[in-house]
Amino acid sequence: MQNLQLSFHGTFALKKEDLLKILHAAQEEQGLKDSRQGLMDRTGLGNEKVLRIKSWAIRSGFVQNNKLSSEGTLIIAKDPYLESPLTDWFMHFYLSFGDNGLKQPPDTPSNWGGWTWFVYNFLPEHRSFTQDELVGYASTVFPEETTKKLTKNLKILLRAYTETYALAGCRYLYTQGDEYISGQSWQPNEYLTGYFLAKIWERDYPGQTSVLTEAILSHKLSLTAALGITLSSLQERFNALEALRIIEQRREVAPFQILPRWDSPLELLEQAYDYNN
Repeated sequence: MQNLQLSFHGTFALKKEDLLKILHAAQEEQGLKDSRQGLMDRTGLGNEKVLRIKSWAIRSGFVQNNKLSSEGTLIIAKDPYLESPLTDWFMHFYLSFGDNGLKQPPDTPSNWGGWTWFVYNFLPEHRSFTQDELVGYASTVFPEETTKKLTKNLKILLRAYTETYALAGCRYLYTQGDEYISGQSWQPNEYLTGYFLAKIWERDYPGQTSVLTEAILSHKLSLTAALGITLSSLQERFNALEALRIIEQRREVAPFQILPRWDSPLELLEQAYDYNN
């Protein structure tokens, strides 16, 4: 039976102001290994809130093993107030995997819970929807969850994409009346797209010097869904990556292939921020 896996936040929505308090604590020598009281003292966050915001920090790719991840360290240096749409895209990418990060992907996205199902199953088929429609569809995928619990948790998810103090900068979702609209996002630059591809390559094709283009385009946790674009648009993104020598494409004879030409994912992430400055 599928599990929603969205109760990690309690009732505390994603707010960058709170997130920064946890990230600054993670920068310190002891990281986030402190007791709950210790973290409360260091962050000024309340008894229940402090652990909930820590969970947001972990799921959004900033914290690993109670310290800032390599990416988290770089982003705080480049975007200390988390104001860049690039940072919103980075957080969305990791949040879309639930609490699984870059583990081997599941057989079906819903096995990783509500957030992964929402990004990789629901949105590609529903470019506009109401909250009630989302809850209705979710109830068929997660039948053991009550309507009340689905509504509460999915509302927090939607707020993460539409509130200005969260991820609204990437415009992955926006509201129009009581409808939510997807598929019209502001796209990340080519270097951040390359970073996403490089991390997926590390996970799914380690050590491989080429991969069939079709395998990447049709992946069950697809880049098209993560970016909110079509297959043809993703191919255009690949063409742009090739122009910057991030990848090479072999398209003379089918089956087409992609060859990696980056040095490291982290270098691509750094170039993404430098490119926008």
